[in-house]
Amino acid sequence: MRASQVTVSFGLPQSITEMAVLPDVRNEKAAQTMPRLSLGLATGSSDIAAAQRLRHRVFVEELGARATARSPGHECDFFDPWCEHLIVRDETTGDVVGTNRLLTAGNARRLGTYCAEREFDLTRLRRLRHQLVEVGRACIDPTYRNSAAGMLLWSGVAKFARERGASYLIGCASISMADRGANAAAVYAQLARRYLAPPEYRVVPRSPLAALGDPLMPSWTIPPLIKAYLRLGAWIGGEPAWDPDFDMADLLIFLPITRAEERHARHFLHERQAA
Repeated sequence: MRASQVTVSFGLPQSITEMAVLPDVRNEKAAQTMPRLSLGLATGSSDIAAAQRLRHRVFVEELGARATARSPGHECDFFDPWCEHLIVRDETTGDVVGTNRLLTAGNARRLGTYCAEREFDLTRLRRLRHQLVEVGRACIDPTYRNSAAGMLLWSGVAKFARERGASYLIGCASISMADRGANAAAVYAQLARRYLAPPEYRVVPRSPLAALGDPLMPSWTIPPLIKAYLRLGAWIGGEPAWDPDFDMADLLIFLPITRAEERHARHFLHERQAA
């Protein structure tokens, strides 16, 4: 992982404790070349617009998702005004280089739905609705994907969820449909063997893929975001759904916060012991 200087702060009424993590460097020159990353919640329309421009570059220009005509150069939708937007900024350039949007249980209740409910029947999760935070539109600028930006985003999501009294994260993780869903179906067939959620947490796709794929398919690729969630202890909620807005196949990710914290703690302890 590329070393980075990191600052975390949230300036909302329910403030999250500020902390700074300094890099382990041996000389001042090396420290000067490292990106100084800060993490916080968007505090105005300009922050949100910068996050939406990053989403457009990643989802539309890089991954080929369908662009929204509402605001050229920005990836945005109906849910954005109801969400809080977590952003990672390079303090040297001022650029937003990572983002993740968060929909709390309270806002989902006022809105009447979670974003994932457009694609999945969440009936089995109804008793947990007051404990959920939905994560979505997670992306990182390609230049920063080997930096601390990804772990920084996860730390922010975990802190946010805890301060909002949530116990579970849910969200849709996308797989390209450029091959008409062959890879998405194969990924599900492989992951279902080990990472399928317990029956009480499973969901049903409203528009399932036409085929479940060949579990013996010799070549299949798991997107990095799904890999990251699985490493944190996430389950997949069931078969993939087709997202017509993005023309992507989506898996419902279900992550108990306690599982993620335990995994993260073990990983941190292992790194400390190996140092």
